Amino acid sequence: MIVITAPTGNIGRRLMPLLLDAAPDRGEELRVIVRDPARLPDTVRERVEVVPGSHGDPAVVDRAFDGADAVFWLVPPDSSRTPDDAYRGFTRPAADALAAHGVGHVVGVSALGRGTPVAGRAGLVTASLAMDDLIAGTGVAYRALANPSFFENLLEDTDAIRDEGCFTDTAAADRKAPFVAVADIAAVAAGLLLDRSWTGNASVPVLGPCDLSPNDLARIMTERLSRPVRYERQSLEELHAALLGHGLDPAFAQGVVDMKRAKDDGLDAGVPRTPDTTTPTTFEHWVDQILEPALRP
Repeated sequence: MIVITAPTGNIGRRLMPLLLDAAPDRGEELRVIVRDPARLPDTVRERVEVVPGSHGDPAVVDRAFDGADAVFWLVPPDSSRTPDDAYRGFTRPAADALAAHGVGHVVGVSALGRGTPVAGRAGLVTASLAMDDLIAGTGVAYRALANPSFFENLLEDTDAIRDEGCFTDTAAADRKAPFVAVADIAAVAAGLLLDRSWTGNASVPVLGPCDLSPNDLARIMTERLSRPVRYERQSLEELHAALLGHGLDPAFAQGVVDMKRAKDDGLDAGVPRTPDTTTPTTFEHWVDQILEPALRP
């Protein structure tokens, strides 16, 4: 029995087909926790056991983890809470339920940065790493998917790319860093959930195919979209003010700023790129398959 949290989110909705395709031949049953079961596609809902509710609810995870062998764990960011409460606080009921039900394996969505000098002052990432420690402390075998920034973050700039030909971030225009497509994260998660021969606790870096700078992203978007796209750098102060203007909890907003600052200081550079940490989806492919359709009127 594999339990999947956040099955309708960016990663979860790409993970579900992979598990549904492979689970029957492996004798696996699937159970999902979802706030609104109506959001599940019919092709998913009819093939899984559904536990309605929030996976931050003690009663929900107690029910969902009963009889479970493995769990896919993803915390939905909650900008109305402090970073620690949004990650570790949200996860604490699940940690109790994992221990109570003797769940053997957990695959969690986390972030790069563990072991770097800036890991303790990286805002949301620091909170995510503390969540990993909480889960690992339950005695489960745990794999934390250590992710960089997602290509999908650019979808937040869809209107600006379409209407103004620009996107924004706080990184230096020429600073290269790893980026990954959520489809690659889902594929790594599926492999770990379906082959549970691993033991102990470890991070699994998921680095995408190559490091890219904002200038690289702009150049590739310009080429693939056949329209000029430029990068505009935003200061950390401007970002902080914008986040507060959107009503984020002040501590959460500061957590985003601290994460961005830590990335500039090497947060994502602590893991060497190897064939094992490199994943296949290129930015060119992602632009063609995901961004370009999103830009259509």
